Amino acid sequence: MTVLRCQRDGPGGNVRPATQRPGYPEPVEDTMKVVFFEDVEGTAQVGEVKDVKNGFARNFLLPRGAAGPVNKDNVMRANSLAQKEARRQEKLDGDARKITDKITNYTVTLEARVGESGRLFGSITNRDIAEKLNAATNLAIDPHIILLPEPIRDIGPRPVTIKFTRNVSVEITVDVQPDEASKPIVEKMLAERAAEAAAEAKRKAEAEYAARQAGIATAEDQDDSEEEESE
Repeated sequence: MTVLRCQRDGPGGNVRPATQRPGYPEPVEDTMKVVFFEDVEGTAQVGEVKDVKNGFARNFLLPRGAAGPVNKDNVMRANSLAQKEARRQEKLDGDARKITDKITNYTVTLEARVGESGRLFGSITNRDIAEKLNAATNLAIDPHIILLPEPIRDIGPRPVTIKFTRNVSVEITVDVQPDEASKPIVEKMLAERAAEAAAEAKRKAEAEYAARQAGIATAEDQDDSEEEESE
């Protein structure tokens, strides 16, 4: 248990923590309450009031004008900015929905050279997807809003999300197919995989059948043994 020791500044003086020396300022709080004048990613949105670390406020938020101490004037300013941002965001969302209506359930098909392992020579990036999509739809989608965690290096379809605004996104399908030169390689690879899968299924079925037969034989032996004991 922590014991807080206090002492008095002379007869009739103020009581203070023993760690605070006379004439020195009060201990500084670790946090500061601020109101935000703009969005700060991962921290707050414009108009919000939050407690933040002193160092973060004094070294980053306040010098940049991203936030200010909570007082009447700053809160009024932040509320006005928040309303303006809400109107701007509403327009952005509306414009984005006009685009998503055109590409919902859309499939972008790209061709690439494929090696014998089934992997691509090179990779498909968000820029490749944007170029193909824009050419097919006459849109102007920024590659950076196509959320691709890593470049695509395998053939086949996969879902990809396009995030237009914080509130509006759409999922399309990106289907990577082998180019003409790679089709014989892929057909051979798929045939080999199908044969391997069929062989594995056959082995599994035979093992299950053998296990069932062994179980039946064991049960019959057990029944015979019980009959002999009863005689």
